[in-house]
Amino acid sequence: MDTLRRLLKPLATARRGNVAETVGDWRVSPRVDDDALSAAFTAAYGTPPAGIWRAPGQANLMGTHTDAVGGLALPMALPWGVSVALEPTADGTVEARSVQRPGEAVRFTSAATDATAAGRASVPGWARHVAAVFWAARGAGHLDASAGARIMVDSDLPVGAGLSSSAALHCATLLALADSHHLTALSGDRRVMAGIARRAATEFIGSPSGTMDHTAPLRCAEGRALFLDCRTEGGRNVPFALNDAGLHLLIIDTRVRPRPRDTARLDATRHAECARAARRLGVETLRDVEDLAAALDRLRHPVLRKRVQHVVTEIHRVNAVVGLMRATALPEIGAVLTASHFSLRDQFEVSCPELDLAVEAAVHAGARGAKMTGHGRGGSAIAVVAEEKVDGVREAVSTAFADKGFRAPRFHTALPSSGAYRTR
Repeated sequence: MDTLRRLLKPLATARRGNVAETVGDWRVSPRVDDDALSAAFTAAYGTPPAGIWRAPGQANLMGTHTDAVGGLALPMALPWGVSVALEPTADGTVEARSVQRPGEAVRFTSAATDATAAGRASVPGWARHVAAVFWAARGAGHLDASAGARIMVDSDLPVGAGLSSSAALHCATLLALADSHHLTALSGDRRVMAGIARRAATEFIGSPSGTMDHTAPLRCAEGRALFLDCRTEGGRNVPFALNDAGLHLLIIDTRVRPRPRDTARLDATRHAECARAARRLGVETLRDVEDLAAALDRLRHPVLRKRVQHVVTEIHRVNAVVGLMRATALPEIGAVLTASHFSLRDQFEVSCPELDLAVEAAVHAGARGAKMTGHGRGGSAIAVVAEEKVDGVREAVSTAFADKGFRAPRFHTALPSSGAYRTR
């Protein structure tokens, strides 16, 4: 612990520099209630929905910013997510509404929606994510032009908190479409579904999205973390029994909301740097670097050296955490989480002062370890905390934020939850 404290000390004096803008939160429900969602759908459309489907948010325990190089990742599904009530139609028209925005309806024709700038602009706001799913499913040959739907969405997953709220909306909508339109070839293959949902994000929305973002909501399992190979898309769920070890996963939402265009720009820059480093090293991707010391000796560019060091060591940390999970040594994963944050802060340079302070304060208050999750420059940190220390860690982080004049953080405790499913 003394070593961790020495390493954490520089966090307290970090300069703000180029950090994300703190913006207002999108309003979400305290809890999604299926009865209330069904009633809202019926009130809006005059008939009950054919069903309700739900996809969770996710927190990446380890493997942050490695999926773009075909690395390893270790996400878990969260208890909060996005629910979609849907009634299929056969007229090609889609009408989307949200519990969060009563009285507002967005209508578009599935066949007329495309990934051009004009096509995207024709569908406003959050409903663009719904249109993206229709476009991607149609482009993959699973949905014809006559397939439409009436939709009502509700969410209890914070938006912009680094917990994959957009991916949850994509996955819930796609699962609802596949089930309600009887697309059995699609609904039975979660790997294919993840690829379609990812295409909706990257090609229609224009948002950076790695393999993990849409795989985790579809393929995670309750009580487990998904050990995912982002190159082969193979994965298996590893037991992550926090309760049995007397531990909690504490989500610390810094309430710093990165602007989407800034996140996209940062991700694109980091991906380009990783690709340039791989070319200089003569490997397909940084996943293929076997001798890190030799690779760093060959690279003279200081920025590329940093990127290589993060990616290669982060992949090793995924294997280390999986090994500790299998050995039921869950308290020991905390130090690996904290080491990951140091690397994301110093080597990949995607943290921000609020995330750094959340990690510092949590570890000093007795958390076993902590790190940022998500793309970075805002959003949330996660901490592994013994049950009896959760209140103290919350208080310490809140006090540290107040002392720095930062916006008060929000806290949630989470257990590994189920992937996407039909709730009724």
